[in-house]
Amino acid sequence: MKANYSYKLHTNRRYTERYMVTYTRAELMEMTTFQLRNICYKEKLVKGLVNTLTRDQLVQMILRYRGAEEHLLIEEYAEGGFARVEAAMQSYLKTPLADNGNIKVPAKMSIYREMKIDATDKYIVETAGLVEESNVLLVNEQQALCAILTLQKDKQQPNRYYFVTDAAMNMQNTKNKNYSFIFLRKQDSDYLYKTYYQEVPQPPTNLHYYKVPILDLEIKELETTNAILAIDFGTTNTTAGAYLAHDYVASPCSQDLLNNRIQLNQINFVTFPDMLHQQWTAVVPTIISVADCANGDHIHYHFGYDALQVMKKNNYTTLATKFQGMKRWVNHYNKSEEIMDVNGNTAIVPRSQMLREFLLYIIRTAEHQFKCRFQHLHISSPVKLKTQFLDMFQAILPEYHIETTYALDEGMAVLYNTIANQIENNSFLDGKTYKALVIDCGGGTTDLSSCQFRIEDGRISYKIDIHTTYENGDTNFGGNNITYRIFQFMKIVFANYYNRGKRAYDIDALIDIPGKDIYRYVDEFGVEAVYAQFEQAFLEAEHIIPTRFKEYENRTRDEYLRVRNNYYFLWEMAEEMKKEFFRKTGILRSRFHSTIDAEQESDLNVTAVERWCLSIKENEQFQDVYDYPNVYFNIKEINHLIKADIYDIVRKFLEDFYETGVLNEYSIIKLTGQSCKIDAFREALKEFVPGRSIEFKQKAESVGNVPELKLACLRGALRYLNAKKIGMIETNVTNDAPVVPYAVSALTHNKQEKLLISSLERLNQIHGTISRPLGVVDVEFYLHNHEDKSSYKYVYTNHAEDFVPVLYEQIATYYGEHIPQNETDSIVNGEVKFFVFASQDHWGFHVVPVARQNEQLLLGKKHFFAFETDLSELDFFDGLK
Repeated sequence: MKANYSYKLHTNRRYTERYMVTYTRAELMEMTTFQLRNICYKEKLVKGLVNTLTRDQLVQMILRYRGAEEHLLIEEYAEGGFARVEAAMQSYLKTPLADNGNIKVPAKMSIYREMKIDATDKYIVETAGLVEESNVLLVNEQQALCAILTLQKDKQQPNRYYFVTDAAMNMQNTKNKNYSFIFLRKQDSDYLYKTYYQEVPQPPTNLHYYKVPILDLEIKELETTNAILAIDFGTTNTTAGAYLAHDYVASPCSQDLLNNRIQLNQINFVTFPDMLHQQWTAVVPTIISVADCANGDHIHYHFGYDALQVMKKNNYTTLATKFQGMKRWVNHYNKSEEIMDVNGNTAIVPRSQMLREFLLYIIRTAEHQFKCRFQHLHISSPVKLKTQFLDMFQAILPEYHIETTYALDEGMAVLYNTIANQIENNSFLDGKTYKALVIDCGGGTTDLSSCQFRIEDGRISYKIDIHTTYENGDTNFGGNNITYRIFQFMKIVFANYYNRGKRAYDIDALIDIPGKDIYRYVDEFGVEAVYAQFEQAFLEAEHIIPTRFKEYENRTRDEYLRVRNNYYFLWEMAEEMKKEFFRKTGILRSRFHSTIDAEQESDLNVTAVERWCLSIKENEQFQDVYDYPNVYFNIKEINHLIKADIYDIVRKFLEDFYETGVLNEYSIIKLTGQSCKIDAFREALKEFVPGRSIEFKQKAESVGNVPELKLACLRGALRYLNAKKIGMIETNVTNDAPVVPYAVSALTHNKQEKLLISSLERLNQIHGTISRPLGVVDVEFYLHNHEDKSSYKYVYTNHAEDFVPVLYEQIATYYGEHIPQNETDSIVNGEVKFFVFASQDHWGFHVVPVARQNEQLLLGKKHFFAFETDLSELDFFDGLK
């Protein structure tokens, strides 16, 4: 899709950008009839609405009035294409054209083999209208072809383009370094496109061209760096960065240094293209969608913002498989998933492959920005799952060295960022012990860790002693829960707007508890009671704006896609509104419209929505609504909406600390994670820690639109690794065993429940046993949640062939005190005893069978069961919301 821009000057001297959206045939052919008619409505193409046109007729009509000129660009590698273009160039490049100095190219370029060039490299070409988006040839003085590039239009300025090429395209280094660019007319560029991709020879032609020399161009090989690339792999969003010393490579790219894309001796964050908002940002959504799986051995994916853009372009009705929240796969990352692309091709792919592809996308983006090859990675993980995550990363990225010796969990990384600030500002007391609580509320989970640290200014380095303990967590609360509440509210409001004469809906009609009484109400009746009336209104809104697309799988394709569109459309609107309210100061109201008015009030945020389309139900029939609702959402409503949820999670974490008086021992309470920037967290904390040092403010060093709270983990890890590398610090880190909020039990043969692991014990202090006859096949274990009393069943499958004869001394070597000798001595012939125990390094429990037959001890196969499984997780994208 392309956009032609023009500008209108207003009296207040602010510019407003207006553009006409255009469409290519390829884009239109991917759309449904419903989507095509939506375009007709949006673009006011009356013929497409008044007349009953077929799908092909709609495509033709849109192309006639809103068709984009298509450019044939050589963007993907094809075997033999480079040689065919070179042969055609040698034979038919005959007619030079004079540009009279109007085509301006960069003074210097550094091109790297097997590395793409894109707009971020800022190799700018000004054409004065002589050429447009087209293919460009790089040749030396002997007219030998060295590379094929393309021109990509700069949408901000007319007649300005960027050099672009893919990493897989050929680049020939020649002895002659006198390079020039060959620019072509559109018809000549199209001819070379066909020559590159078609093996059938093209008819002879006469190619017209502009030849523009470049002063200095070098084709270089990428260097491998010893710098560590740190990745904060999040449930909802992912960030990455590296500390780049002055010698991280022998020859840093001068273009990137001049453009401040690389800053030496500093932390550099990786930026990702967000084409939805026309910006580059230091955070990327943890999303992967299937682009093409026709060839099961070479599956292509979309990542991050590209995946979101493809979904939005198809009005969220594409059938291509997408995955969000992949971080939750850690305990079952070898499980396979069936995937489908937009053309209906299917494949069976292990989760590990998709995780690998996503992480490789992050790594390649970093390598492109920093112009080097990374071999050392630090990937942060939750404290309670640190061992499982490190094992997974090592398994799926075997060619990289994953930092394990000095690896920091997310809470520790955040804490070290605070410690580093104290050292840098000399704001610590030498030898004093500080106690800190770290609350990390990310996109999908929330964790609480307690830390105790002491800093000593030693003779040759700072000596830092750190004790950290995982205290509590909620795998089902994070930023997505807040988005979901806003999604529910928007659905209720819009259903009321379209169904009841376009009247506004007040939040007080849904949550009729005064704001000052909400905390007390949660304490007395629970958080569910606060939202009881709200949830009922949400269920009723389903009859008007259905979003539970899973329940429409047995309906027609049109009905299913309409409901799915409703869900994802509203979810995106809710996510956008959440970001705007909690990112910008001074924004009190928000609404949605087709364009942004340059003269709007300063307290009003208008989110531009290119195509507004919801499907509402009237008399069990779907109707399309295209008119933008005249509804304003205000910040007071949103704060009132989420207040009880946030207080409940803070209360869950801190109430025991508060009631026992332990909370007063903590001098620092650190809020981190992208969701903690919401003021409601600070307000809820004041109920427990008035006057305490709560670190929550958004700092000036926030990168672009990414709050510092989101980058604190990444920044802390990089500062720690660099300080260790240069010998500035010596650390002694102790991870104390966390308290387990789960109990594990099993039933005896007479159905009596036997407790094997008690809830609220330290992880390294718990074990139990249950006995069965040796021939048993399935043994059931039950996991009980201390909080809500729910339970989950695990099944250990016992195989006779897995048992091997052993002496107890061998068992002791493997499992130590977890399997004491007095327990094995009591095993009789024909009995198998299942030892159930937890260990400090794994958030879960192990089951090890030990049997006796003919007076010989037999040891079976150990199996690990995670405390939190995929099935117990809250999934906002399961089609049942």
